Amino acid sequence: MRLQHPARCTIDAYFGNDMNQSEVLENRLRRVVSRHNARVKELRRAFHDAVPNGRGEVAIEGMHLLEEAIRSGLRLATVFCGESATERVQKLLPQMSSHTELLLLPDDTFSSAVPTEKPQGLAALVKVKSFTFEDALSPGPALVVISAGLQDPGNLGTMVRSAEAFGATGLLLGERTVSPWNWKALRASAGSMFRVPAVRVELASALEKVRERGVRVLATSSRTGDLISRVDLRGPVALLVGNEGSGVPKDLLAKADEVVAIPQSSRVESLNAGIAASVILYEAARQRNSSLPRH
Repeated sequence: MRLQHPARCTIDAYFGNDMNQSEVLENRLRRVVSRHNARVKELRRAFHDAVPNGRGEVAIEGMHLLEEAIRSGLRLATVFCGESATERVQKLLPQMSSHTELLLLPDDTFSSAVPTEKPQGLAALVKVKSFTFEDALSPGPALVVISAGLQDPGNLGTMVRSAEAFGATGLLLGERTVSPWNWKALRASAGSMFRVPAVRVELASALEKVRERGVRVLATSSRTGDLISRVDLRGPVALLVGNEGSGVPKDLLAKADEVVAIPQSSRVESLNAGIAASVILYEAARQRNSSLPRH
């Protein structure tokens, strides 16, 4: 399942040709003052919980992520605008559905509902897509990243961004992996989280399933293993990435088809999980898209 871009309604279609964007914005914005307003409390809770609510919505913040959500074909259920950010939300109006609720908040009320210290004044509850295990492995040949307990949201976001950049088919998120809807993970992904299929799994079962589908499981290591430039990554591959501190657990290493390593200076302790995965994904993309012989 891939994301589609829905048809966009224009401002003229909403209100007629005789209204400019400022008038449209004034007509659509509903002022909310209280920090205890039900929708403001829902936004605050969504940031805290970092999982889709009962309507499948997550909280996002910042102009860039709102633009990426729209570009990804997602429905903005409610947009929250701080009083100092009305010019920013006005720029988004031509891309918004007429069904999107727009709320205008005093800046201090807005700040109370979002996690960043210096907010841009824009946030939203957005309905995200749900994906299946098969989505994460399609289309073939699969290039899937499996997270075995990755806990740093910045690392996960970096990994997702690289996954999209280098043509990975999806991510499988195992036990103790940070939520992909954590606000720091979303920010680090720069919008890729909206488009790359990411699925929660039970690791032992997921490894069996990918191998049943003819996908080789490669576990990453900071020191030992075959150099990644010498490993054939052109067929169906699952890259198993471990926890930042302890790496891939021994019981999962035993289930891998191969252990791979990235050559690096002995003066560097190790690459963080997000960068390590990015390097291997780049090498996979290079092999799959290049006619150059492997060394």
